[in-house]
Amino acid sequence: MQEKYHDYTGPVSDNEALRLQALLNTDLLYTGENALFNRITNLTKEHLGTATALVSLVEKNRQWFKARCGLSVTETSRNVSFCSYAILAPEVMVVPDATKDERFRNNELVTGPPFIRFYAGAPIIINGNFAIGTLCVIDSKPWKTFSEEHHAFLKDMASILTLLIEHHQTDRTYR
Repeated sequence: MQEKYHDYTGPVSDNEALRLQALLNTDLLYTGENALFNRITNLTKEHLGTATALVSLVEKNRQWFKARCGLSVTETSRNVSFCSYAILAPEVMVVPDATKDERFRNNELVTGPPFIRFYAGAPIIINGNFAIGTLCVIDSKPWKTFSEEHHAFLKDMASILTLLIEHHQTDRTYR
């Protein structure tokens, strides 16, 4: 599947090769739906009041959505991925209005469907070191404030995903 995407040209972590290997070691890629992951995205979308919530796994040239609520596509090129930026820091990344953010204002997901305006993503960090993806929310309208409660909730839900992945990394039944 990755062949259809151009090589990623954006920023990467200092340990990108190890991060990608950690992602592969989860055995999550190309797996089916998972009720727990879906429940977390649904709860996140409802609690935060956004149009969309996703569990995005960031590969070399694409991001693949392990769980999604409010979006029909299952993957995008990493070159248009907000999550590629969100995995670079341990904290929640918030973009209140993508049309005003230098990194994203010309992004095809901002200028065209789904017309992303708001984005917030919490990295899913496994093995204490490797951000393999995010739990993120997006909306088609800008947000003026993303409260500390919102930050904490999104980060807590991402931490739950981390625990699920680490706890069951060798148990294929949960995937």
